[in-house]
Amino acid sequence: MTDDQSKSIEKQPKNTQAPSAPVTSAPAQKTAPAASNISSAMAQSNTKTPKAPEPQIKKVDIAIAGVTYPIFCPVHEQEELLSAVSYINNYALDLKRDAPSLSQESILVLCCLNLYEKIHANQRSDEDRLQKDKQSEALLNKIMKDAHSIL
Repeated sequence: MTDDQSKSIEKQPKNTQAPSAPVTSAPAQKTAPAASNISSAMAQSNTKTPKAPEPQIKKVDIAIAGVTYPIFCPVHEQEELLSAVSYINNYALDLKRDAPSLSQESILVLCCLNLYEKIHANQRSDEDRLQKDKQSEALLNKIMKDAHSIL
């Protein structure tokens, strides 16, 4: 028990319950400090509120470049995890084949850098596509405006 908790218990009126039991009588809550009221209210609401179901977690052993790693993932994400592992493992094995003296750590660092490069290239591509879409829309609007002025 922390010093703050002991002080908060000392300030509360004496009760026949054990000191660690939550104070639930109305007079005790009125005389307790505000922080204690919030804590006991939260504790009471947590016990009454039904908890959301926990996601199903599964331990999956993945292998990258010959090294196995235990990973815990939600069951509904297992297929995506295995797809990512396949991609990374193939890239790591290519690196290992081309540079057999690289350590596992170096291989994984290079994989991360490669993934970042691909993500960044996709982001740039998306930005370029948006810019071209805006230019196309502006050109189309100009053509339509010119067509309306002729008619």
